[in-house]
Amino acid sequence: MLILIAGPYRSGTNDDPTLIAQNMHQMEEAALAVYRKGHMPVCGEWIALPLIKTAGATQLGDAIFNELFHPAAVRLIDHCDGVLRVGGSSAGADEMMREAERKNKLQFWALSEIADQVFTAPTD
Repeated sequence: MLILIAGPYRSGTNDDPTLIAQNMHQMEEAALAVYRKGHMPVCGEWIALPLIKTAGATQLGDAIFNELFHPAAVRLIDHCDGVLRVGGSSAGADEMMREAERKNKLQFWALSEIADQVFTAPTD
């Protein structure tokens, strides 16, 4: 399965880069755990942040940032099988879970809810 990791990015950070990096690290730790379960994780930030930079955003929360940050993740859900909610309070992550429900995608509230998938490498 392709699983979006939804967690806080800016929430509770007052836009402190160190705290944002800690939030991102928590989502990436969850992504690694999903991968080790045999699935393909994706964080919306991995897609949105390069787009935001390329589009010329000058600061967190500016018009370009807001145009792309959450909308990119919402669009990404269309391509995912489900969404895993991690971390603490986050209006954006909660929005991703509502979008997953609206789009009839699987919703995971804990890593333990995701089944292990056995990966078999193709043979020649």
